[in-house]
Amino acid sequence: MKLVTAEQMREMDRQAIEDYGIEGLVLMENAGRGAAAVLQRRYADRYPGPLLILCGKGNNGGDGYVMARHLQAWGWQVRLLALAAPQRLRGAAGHNAAIASRCGLPLLVAEDEAALTRLLQQQNDCRLLVDAIFGNGMTAPARGHYRQALRWLNASGVPVFAVDMPSGIDATSGAVLEEAVRADCSASFACAKIGQVSMPAAAYGGALEVVDIGMPAVLQAAVPARLCLVEAADAQALLPRRTSDSHKGVCGHSLLLAGMSGTCGAARLCAEGALRGGSGLVTLATPAVAQAQLTAVAAEVMTFTVPASQDWEPFDGDQLSGLLAGKNAVAVGPGIGWTPASGLLLKRLLGCCHVPLVVDADGLNVLSQRPELLQGTRPASLVLTPHPGEMARLAGLTVAQIQQDRCGVASAFARRHQLVLVLKGARTVIAAPDGRVWLNSTGNAGMASGGMGDVLTGLVVALLAQGLAPFEAAVLAVYLHGAAADLCATAGAVGYGAMAVARALPQARQNLQTAGTSRPEGGS
Repeated sequence: MKLVTAEQMREMDRQAIEDYGIEGLVLMENAGRGAAAVLQRRYADRYPGPLLILCGKGNNGGDGYVMARHLQAWGWQVRLLALAAPQRLRGAAGHNAAIASRCGLPLLVAEDEAALTRLLQQQNDCRLLVDAIFGNGMTAPARGHYRQALRWLNASGVPVFAVDMPSGIDATSGAVLEEAVRADCSASFACAKIGQVSMPAAAYGGALEVVDIGMPAVLQAAVPARLCLVEAADAQALLPRRTSDSHKGVCGHSLLLAGMSGTCGAARLCAEGALRGGSGLVTLATPAVAQAQLTAVAAEVMTFTVPASQDWEPFDGDQLSGLLAGKNAVAVGPGIGWTPASGLLLKRLLGCCHVPLVVDADGLNVLSQRPELLQGTRPASLVLTPHPGEMARLAGLTVAQIQQDRCGVASAFARRHQLVLVLKGARTVIAAPDGRVWLNSTGNAGMASGGMGDVLTGLVVALLAQGLAPFEAAVLAVYLHGAAADLCATAGAVGYGAMAVARALPQARQNLQTAGTSRPEGGS
């Protein structure tokens, strides 16, 4: 599903009005009526109310006045609470405020905190609240009686319906601007905004519906598909499909450099992810001191013993080149340690690897200490898969800064270093070097346990080995990884482990494959 920024949405509105001759009143009428229809359908159990619509001073407030008129016509007991005097409104918003007044809708006005306190004390019987205060254009925290209104909505204990955007959310970054409304449902107009589906804001909007407001299709199509929410149809388009004559030689050979004494679980989980992700062959390279502890690794996984006297004592160039021969994709990092030896391994690997390379876990920690490695000789196709803590070290920011603008941080890093970046977490962000930013729609809170990232690393490298381009492999891997976790969660929302997710990958892939048409697999 294509996403837009606040600026792109404003530009679409402008073009619809100025270039296509669609009156702003028409767009507002369509928006308000569409939002009212969503509310009517979703909250039928609360009919006929009473419900209270809080209207701001801009077009979002205008949408609220249109909603009020239609809901009143459908039999709802509607009240309006204006946070700015209706006579001060201009344009389409002022026009619709005047219509609402002529229709006899009960209207209360509060332009300061004292008046708002007094009026809100009279609304305790409301069964439903509507936030039509700020909407799409908010970029700074609410102040004064506006902030008071947001707090009251959150403290009310009554379901809140957000018009376009929950007030207090930056529509472009998804940042929470100090105080934000926690809605049960949001009706977005024309397109979904990136701030509605990215974290942390996605937790504030509730169920999301996109309302058709009559925006010309040509304008929506003209918006570049750089921002997307990955849904089943998007993942289906990327899914390789085996032909009847497929064999292991055309399904890719994945090489994993993972594990050391004490961290063999990371290596095993990575191998399971690669195996169950469909790689035709999987080779796990690990130090001799760790291999004895990997007796439980899947029998189908080949192992290569690194003859090191210490964990990951570096290969020489010939040894590493020999290990890379015949491989289609490589992953490095899970459980290799954060040591000078692992740093030298990564440096040599970046310099001689000529197939797609995935760097995770300890490999990312090494890069955070040696950022010059990203500037030197390296594979043309590089995928990094950090969690927020690792991303903070890579970018020189705090975790809080990362989480407040996940899409912006990931995109800037991917473009600056010309690589694919997978910023893990709720609504994982996949950023491409060309500026594309896609957010994942699968997964659940039960994934907050150790080893999940190791499985994902194996899955990404398996899809790379099967011939997918780096960005597409990352997008599909993240989607399938979350879908497998969703399968696990049906038996219990919390308490399943990373191995369970790995073992659910074949079923997740099968479910996706049977849900739509996939392209033939070309092999490697």
